[in-house]
Amino acid sequence: MILKTFLIAIAEISHIAIYAYTIVIFIACILSFVRPDPYNKFVQIIYRLSEPVFAFFRRKIPTTFGGLDLSPLIVFFILAFIDKFFVRLLLEFAYSM
Repeated sequence: MILKTFLIAIAEISHIAIYAYTIVIFIACILSFVRPDPYNKFVQIIYRLSEPVFAFFRRKIPTTFGGLDLSPLIVFFILAFIDKFFVRLLLEFAYSM
């Protein structure tokens, strides 16, 4: 019973974290088109949270296509896959206990 509750809590916290990071990625995409003040604290936080992941995918695979950076799109797909597959798999496993 305790393990079941623990696994459900882990799955729900993971879902919330993935959703929150998806919002950060979305905001970073919008900010890249707007060109806000780089000294703004909010902008700095968003870039500090998103740029390491973008840089990882830019190094591993060519993500520019016609001058457009596709690394946020790749991150969106990976986060959606993790959320839909692994988190739901963990939830189903926990509920079957």
